[in-house]
Amino acid sequence: MDRTAQLITPSAERSIAYDPPGSSHSLHVRAARVLEGNWTGASTVPSRGLYPHQWSWDSAFIAIGLRHLSPLRAQTELETLLSAQWGDGRVPHIVFNPSVPLDAYFPSPDFWRSSTAGHGAGAPRTVQTSGIVQPPVHALAAWLVHRADPGLSRARGFLARVYPRLAAWHRYLLHRRDLGGGGLASVVHPWEQGMDNSPAWDLPLSRVTPAPARSFRRADLDHGAAEDRPTDLDYGRYVRLATDYRDGGYRDGPGGGRGVGAGGFAVEDPAFNALLIASEHALARIAAELGAPGTARHARAERLTAALVERLWDPASGMFLCRDLRAPAADGRGTLIPERGVSGLVPLLLPDLPRGIASTLVRTLSGPHFGLGTTTRLPPSHDLLGEAFDPHRYWRGPAWFNTAWLLERGLRTHGAHRRADALRESVLELAEATDFAEYVDPYTDEACGAAGFSWTAALALDLLHSDITVTNDTTGTADMALKGGTRR
Repeated sequence: MDRTAQLITPSAERSIAYDPPGSSHSLHVRAARVLEGNWTGASTVPSRGLYPHQWSWDSAFIAIGLRHLSPLRAQTELETLLSAQWGDGRVPHIVFNPSVPLDAYFPSPDFWRSSTAGHGAGAPRTVQTSGIVQPPVHALAAWLVHRADPGLSRARGFLARVYPRLAAWHRYLLHRRDLGGGGLASVVHPWEQGMDNSPAWDLPLSRVTPAPARSFRRADLDHGAAEDRPTDLDYGRYVRLATDYRDGGYRDGPGGGRGVGAGGFAVEDPAFNALLIASEHALARIAAELGAPGTARHARAERLTAALVERLWDPASGMFLCRDLRAPAADGRGTLIPERGVSGLVPLLLPDLPRGIASTLVRTLSGPHFGLGTTTRLPPSHDLLGEAFDPHRYWRGPAWFNTAWLLERGLRTHGAHRRADALRESVLELAEATDFAEYVDPYTDEACGAAGFSWTAALALDLLHSDITVTNDTTGTADMALKGGTRR
């Protein structure tokens, strides 16, 4: 039996069994083949050509889908990533595969110099990584992976081993990255938030002097069309910020490198913090599974939700906005960035969001700025009516499958089931029709970026196999987000 067939056949020992599809051309089988083709033996690359290493939030989303194929491999995916964690608690955004040539991806390990430049922050000596982070989806992923096969998880001590690492990761974000002093985590580079060239970054990036074009070579253009990728000017600024952060020893706060000091890049982002909050709720459930009280973590998640509303909610926009901490402001809190991006809708995932705000987010999502259900089938990454909107250029307009998955969970969490059902069907249909594209044109559904993209395949699998039935008990809405829709 080949390994693809093993993935497609459900294990008899699993606590949640799914009937395998009958057709060899089914979405299930095709998605499983994508994930098998991108498997390296210990982790899954996002795509073989464009992204040949392990990426942090990709692996979390991939594990969420892998749990329906092989809970053991889903656990391994997260364990491999967390084994590269730094001593200060950060989980790096890339874990480099030493067998991949240095010129296959930029910035490569010799740019980041993690084991030397990051020595003071506790970078590992035995593996090369980047020095920045990505959104903290990992505890949520770990909890969902555990639920896919609790017996296997307990037998392997999966949660007991990953819980201390996840707790340290959250401590790092909540303490070392609270650069605004309001309780929220900040990102110090656009790559950290995951939506690399979002128009929300244009204003804070405008203060950054780009690195000279001759000082780096973009490997991404070997695999993607230039009109779909960030511009050379954007890349020059990305390189400058990363260089300054590296040369400051990857230290955070006012004393740590020019990239995060006065005039640099420091932004409170709604999606990044919403995923941190969702993962705090998940850590509470993991703690309870391990026999410890999760009350303090649930309370922290509620406080963070309140801080998110207080600092980033913009009633006039009908959504959350990013806060630029380095922009001058009389109150010293920085200023909200007047760009409507999909990041500002992701807090819909949170179960403790005030009802009025949740209702407003649903209206904004389906209104003219995002057009879900009318002009678009998947939520675009940026405001359809915004001056910076571009239907093909990376995070400046195209629709992505991971944000669609998060918003499907959010709609269902807050009772918008018909909208969630429609979005679920769109994800499944478009994932299969585009050969699991990296992202799509929000108007035409044309495939963009890499084909055979891992998180597209994984999250389509999750929506395909998740039970969407909800019961109206006191934990129903929270469980929809934190249990992936499966209720038992």
